[in-house]
Amino acid sequence: MISLFRSTRRLLIKKKKIGRYLLYATGEIFLIVIGILIALGINNWNQNRQAREREKFYLEGLRSEFESSKIKLQNLMEVNRLNYEESKKIAKYLTTSEKLPPEEELSKALYNSFSYEIDYNPNNSLLNELINSGRLEDLSNEELRSHLTSWESFIQSIHRQEAALREQRESVVRLFRNGNGSISSILDDAGVLEEIGLPANPDTPGNLAIVRSPEFENNLLLFILTGINTETSHYQPLLHEINSILDLIDRELRDS
Repeated sequence: MISLFRSTRRLLIKKKKIGRYLLYATGEIFLIVIGILIALGINNWNQNRQAREREKFYLEGLRSEFESSKIKLQNLMEVNRLNYEESKKIAKYLTTSEKLPPEEELSKALYNSFSYEIDYNPNNSLLNELINSGRLEDLSNEELRSHLTSWESFIQSIHRQEAALREQRESVVRLFRNGNGSISSILDDAGVLEEIGLPANPDTPGNLAIVRSPEFENNLLLFILTGINTETSHYQPLLHEINSILDLIDRELRDS
């Protein structure tokens, strides 16, 4: 094709047909420009297609991560609710004129209240990779990028609250660990000793005395309040944030 153009130009110049030559040269330039524009268009289309495929890959990965993080959070909320609801059962006996429950019932409530420590660890490997590599900009939805950028601040707030809850929990457990109560009695009445193959000690003292102490009551009430605040002021807003992120991701995937 190039050799044909050259031959034609030479022939027109040789015959001194300058006007036709200029017209031909203009047409040749036009064809070259059109060819370049087509090539650029194809290249841009291919790059856009690759960018959209890459974005779809990221969106699907993020959706999987946040769905897993949502399940973790919901399970953790159930554990936290079990903790403070069982603690409320104990507090009811301390703050009203009702008699304390039998030792076995009390032990089960104590076990359910303080045996499970909560610690939220979401799946953020892909999100962290996108942020650290600067690839978060590959996501076209600005609102979604804003939510993802502020995600870490949510998690830091959760961890600070969980640390406060652990501190309140430890204040109660420490009363038993320091010899004021009997952990063995709690585990025996709750059926844990039998499950792990350890014998019960029939001479183990009960825990009714420690439960009646003002120190226990004070620490228990603070634990309950902190647990409720953890759910209402931290876990529930975080669950709402996760749902918002998942809605935005699903919307982008539907439009892709």
